Amino acid sequence: MKSFLIDQSDKNIFTSNSGLLLVGHCINDLCSLPIKAKKSFPVGADGIGTDDILRSYLGLLSIGQSDFEAVSNRREDEYFREALNIDRVPSAETLRQRLDAIAPDLRPLADACSVEFLKKAQVTITPLRTGHIPLHCSVFGMDNSKTKKEGISPIHNGQEGYAVMAAYLGTEGWCLELELVKGSQHCREGFIPFLLRAIEKARALTSQLLLLPLDSAHDVRDIRLALRGQKHVSYVINWNPRREDKLEWAERVFKEGKIITQRPGKRVGLLDVHTRHGLNPYEFRHIVRAVECTIDHLGHLLLVPENDIEGWCTNLGLPTKRVIGVYENHGKSEQFNREIKSDLDMERLPSGKLATNALVLTLGGLAYNVLRAIGQFGLFEAQTPVRHPAKRYQIKTVIQELMYLTARLVRTGRRLKLVFSRHCPAFEAFRTIYTRLASEQSSKGD
Repeated sequence: MKSFLIDQSDKNIFTSNSGLLLVGHCINDLCSLPIKAKKSFPVGADGIGTDDILRSYLGLLSIGQSDFEAVSNRREDEYFREALNIDRVPSAETLRQRLDAIAPDLRPLADACSVEFLKKAQVTITPLRTGHIPLHCSVFGMDNSKTKKEGISPIHNGQEGYAVMAAYLGTEGWCLELELVKGSQHCREGFIPFLLRAIEKARALTSQLLLLPLDSAHDVRDIRLALRGQKHVSYVINWNPRREDKLEWAERVFKEGKIITQRPGKRVGLLDVHTRHGLNPYEFRHIVRAVECTIDHLGHLLLVPENDIEGWCTNLGLPTKRVIGVYENHGKSEQFNREIKSDLDMERLPSGKLATNALVLTLGGLAYNVLRAIGQFGLFEAQTPVRHPAKRYQIKTVIQELMYLTARLVRTGRRLKLVFSRHCPAFEAFRTIYTRLASEQSSKGD
C-alpha cells in the first residue's frame, strides 16, 4: 500500500460537519427559540447571548454530541459559527453554568418551540392504514448509574437513572414532548396530564383522527375515562389482568369465542366482549386472545398443556384482528426511544442537576425533530445516496449521510461558498434540502 503524508493547511477552512448549515437554517428560520431566549434572558457577563448558547448546544446535539465539553472543540471553528449564525461560541464552563441558571424558565420555551418547528417546516405526518394518526405515549428508563446526579433512583430494571415520559406523532415518530422525571416515580404518576398535553400538541399539527396505543402499565380506569372525554381520539391499551384468573379467562375464550386451529395440537381463541369495571357506568370493549398448545412445534406431545393469554381494551370499531395489528405497530416507538438515547447520545445526561438535564432532554427532542425533518426533505428523493429502500430513515442514517459530509468553506468577496467533492454521493440531496430551506427563508423575508 502507498504511504500518505498527513498534514494540515491554513489556506482553506475544511469541515467534516457540512450538515450544520442545514441545522442552522432550521433552528434560526423555522424556530423562534433563539430569538425568544435572547429577549427573555439577559446577556451574560462575558457578553455571550443566550441565543448563542442555544445555537451552540443544538449544533452539538445534531452531530450526536451531548456533553458540554464537546463545545471546546468548536470555539475556533469558523464554519461552526457561520453555519449556525453564532457570534461567539461559549466555553464548556460557560455553557454549563448558563444552562444551570436558566433551565427551569427556559424549558417551557424550548418545549413549545419543538411543535412550532414541525408546524413551520410543514413536515409530512403519515397515518396508519386505518386512517388514524398514531400518537405513541410511553415511559422509558435512562441508565445514569454510578453517578451522583440529582434525581436518579432505581428504574424498572434495577439500575440507577431517570424515567422519561415520551410522546411521538405519526409513523415517522415526530417528538412532541420528552419529560424527565425521577427514576423511582411510578409510570402512571403525572401520566394523564402528560397525555392530555400530547393530544393538544398533536391537534396543533393535524386534524385527523388520533390513535393512542398504550402498554399494559397504563391499563387503568382513570386513563380510559380521561380518553373517553377526548373527541376524535381512539385508543388501544394492552390488557393487564393483574389479579384476574387467567385460566378462567382462557376457558371462557375457548367456550364463547372464535377458535382457529393453526396446526395439530395448537389452537387460538379470540373473544370480543364489552365489560364494565366496578360501579363504572361505561362499558369498554375488551379483546382477549388465548393460545393452547398440547403438542409443541417439534411434534412432541406435552404432558401439561401450555396456555398463554393476552388482551386489549379499545374503543375502536375495527375488526378484532385489525385492532391487534394496530397495537403491534406500537412496538416502533421503542426504536424512537433508542434513537433519542443512542443516536443523539442522550442516555447519560451531562449535568448533575435535574432541571438542567430536563432542559437538555427537551433540546434533544428539538434536535431529533430537526434531523428527522432534514432526512425527510432529502433522503427520499431520486438523487439521494444509494441505500436500502426505507419508509423512515433512522437519525443515525441522517447524521451519517448528511451531517458528516466533508466540504471546504471558501470566501469569495463578501460571500461564503461551501465546496464539496465532485464525487460526493450526497451532494444533490444536500443541495435539494438547502434550496428548500433557503426558499422558505426568502419567502419569510418577503
